[in-house]
Amino acid sequence: MHPLQRRWPSWPRRQAIRALALTACWPALGWAQTAGRYPITPQQRRIAQHVAQMGVPWGELAADAPARYTVQRGDTLWGIAARFLQQPWRWPELWGMNLEQIRNPHLIYPGQVLVLTRAGDRARLELAGDEPPLVKLSPRVRAEALDEAIPALPPQVIEPFLADVAVVDPQAHAQAPRLVAGPEQRVLLARGDRAYARGQTGQGATLAGEPLEADRGERRLLDIYRQAQPLRDPQTGELLGYEAQRVGQARLVRPERQELDAQGRPTLEPATVDIVQAREEIRLGDRLLPARMRERQPYIPHAPADEVEGQVVKVHGNAMQMAGQFQVVALNRGREHGLENGHVLALLKNRARVADRTDETRAELLLPGERNGVMMVFRTFERVAYALVLQVTDGVKVGDRFTNP
Repeated sequence: MHPLQRRWPSWPRRQAIRALALTACWPALGWAQTAGRYPITPQQRRIAQHVAQMGVPWGELAADAPARYTVQRGDTLWGIAARFLQQPWRWPELWGMNLEQIRNPHLIYPGQVLVLTRAGDRARLELAGDEPPLVKLSPRVRAEALDEAIPALPPQVIEPFLADVAVVDPQAHAQAPRLVAGPEQRVLLARGDRAYARGQTGQGATLAGEPLEADRGERRLLDIYRQAQPLRDPQTGELLGYEAQRVGQARLVRPERQELDAQGRPTLEPATVDIVQAREEIRLGDRLLPARMRERQPYIPHAPADEVEGQVVKVHGNAMQMAGQFQVVALNRGREHGLENGHVLALLKNRARVADRTDETRAELLLPGERNGVMMVFRTFERVAYALVLQVTDGVKVGDRFTNP
């Protein structure tokens, strides 16, 4: 059986053969094996199986849920779920309304029509028709992948954080190699420049730290990061780590080594690197970290199993003080606190102190921390996590609290 028939068993053999012919025309692109890349978790499948049998109570749907919706290019699973459910983060339940037709809840394609049906006080979501939309392709060079499944979250918002932002602990930051010299004594470097980097510190026989060496004799890639910014807990002031922004990439040409000069004194020869990528001018003192591959993971929304409480550490963006919808915030909780990708968290306003103006004594009152919105965690480190604000009433600022949804 052709792989495409296994993916969509309802496809006739002739369509599978036609698809095979298309992949032969564009071998460089091929078909992405997204079913394996976006696995369904046991928790999600249990929910889907339950809802597929029982349906969703009509009262849990959005007030203006459409009877039919045609999936558009540029849609996200969050946006589609928001059209049907009052709580869009529960979209595994939405796709589980008909487990037989929507076998993989992450594979929804432009052109498919979603139909909302009602049986008594229960609702189900079905696909109109058995086959995926037919896409006609002419024989020309294409720069896009043939697999155009709808993503979970806006990719243009979160993708820069998957490879361009790193959080390192204080020790790793202090010991990270750094650029120490450039051509013609320049302090600003650009793509194509040769530069020199140093991993060890100290002089002579008192060198400390790991030297910058090649991996198994190969030229290794290194990400170049601007001097990292400290992330501190808003309440305790504790240093959680350093946030580093990638500004470029270098390729190691010659490793760092120690030699003896004419007088027999140990002398350090820095490593030689070539700047192969620069998003802005690179400076002496910028740090080097092992190159990261861009991560592509499924984001399956679910509530944390245990109670979680914390605060917003940083609103991402230069000179940004408040975050709105589809902006990123850093949290003072991470993997060691149980956070994982896909965790949905409720944002709470800080409890404000106000004076009772109706009382002559002007008694001080402490207002409750009202719910302000919802965010989803999409990247975690040991003690820090990044989340995307998906719904918000007022702006989110540093120090705002979060808890279970």
